[in-house]
Order: sequence, then C-alpha cells, then structure tokens
Amino acid sequence: MDTSLRITEIFYSLQGESRTSGMPTTFIRLTGCPLRCQYCDTTYAFSGGELLTIEEVLRAVDKLPARHVTVTGGEPLAQTACVDLLSILCDKGYMVSLETSGAIDTRDVDARISVVLDIKTPGSKEDSRNLSVNIDHLKSNDQVKFVICDRQDYEWAKSKAVEYDLGGRVSDVFFSPSCDQQDAVELADWILADGLPVRFQVQLHRILWGDKAGV
Repeated sequence: MDTSLRITEIFYSLQGESRTSGMPTTFIRLTGCPLRCQYCDTTYAFSGGELLTIEEVLRAVDKLPARHVTVTGGEPLAQTACVDLLSILCDKGYMVSLETSGAIDTRDVDARISVVLDIKTPGSKEDSRNLSVNIDHLKSNDQVKFVICDRQDYEWAKSKAVEYDLGGRVSDVFFSPSCDQQDAVELADWILADGLPVRFQVQLHRILWGDKAGV
C-alpha cells in the first residue's frame, strides 16, 4: 500500500462551495492534475507540493478544529494513496467530502464519502475527459457540480441533468458561474425562468477573500 501523498496545502477555512457551504472545514489539497480546464483557479497545485505520509497528514488535520474535511486538488484521485486517506479520515470520525474532476474512476472511494463530482462542460475545454462510468457510481449522499461558462454550457448541463436523472441520484446538483466568464445574475435568471431543480452556487471563499491560496 502506498502511504505517501504529495500535498500542496492543508488549511482551515469556510467551505466555499457544495452542500456544506459556509461550514468551517479543513481542506487537504493534493498536488497534480491530469486536466487543464481553461478556468482553473488552482493552477498552483499542478506541481510542487510536499511529500507527506498519511500519518503526517492526519496529524496536521487533527490539530485543526473542524470536523468537516474536504479532500481536493488538483485531482486527488490521481494519487493512489488518496483512497486510503479518505477511508482513514472516516474511521477517525470526520465528515469527509471529495472534490473530483470526474476524469478518474471513483469506484474504489469509500461509500461513507460524499463525492462532489464535477461534470466538465464544453466551455471547460475538458469535457472529453468526463468518465461516464462515474455516473453509475453516484450515491444519494453525493453531489454533482457544473461550472457554467456561457448559455451553451447552461443548455448542455441542463440536458445532462435530465439525461442522467441527477436529481434522482444525488442529494444536490449545483450550477456555478465560471468566474469572470458567466455573469452570476444572468445564470440565476436562466435557472428561475426554466424552474430548474438545481442549486445556484457562487464561490463564497472568493467573495470573502478573493482569488488566493489557502482560503
């Protein structure tokens, strides 16, 4: 078993996205990602980082006050030891979510984890990397996110939500405007006009602290 992970940062902040938005959360950001979404706001996590054992990661997490833990990236599942880390965090009583691009198979992720699956839209320039089998792995406690770059993305995401019956599969489906590309109010108006059963979402952490690491 691989017991080492390359870590970009471990930090304590408010969750800025997903079902627990606003909740004090410990973030474990793993280094590396096979995707290059054109709107990525964590390019600093593509390389570098520090090689830590799972035990060292757990000690860092235990020093922070949050009971919610989000494992993110980069793409966390690109490192094989991530799956073991997720299970151990659950064993220790943490409430754990995993933010994944959907380009790597999630079948081995512990069922106790709330998977936040990002289905890539055409505007991301990485929609060809969506791994369709991950839709089959979705559980009722999971979440799905679409980052919307324009009206075409909105229509595409709307059709996928219907095609995959996402509202019937997972607890939450989020539509989020791509920062500096899609006007947030406009996206909200589209959702309201269509009566779409999704949750509109903005990045709370960017509103509070701007576009920087460690928040």
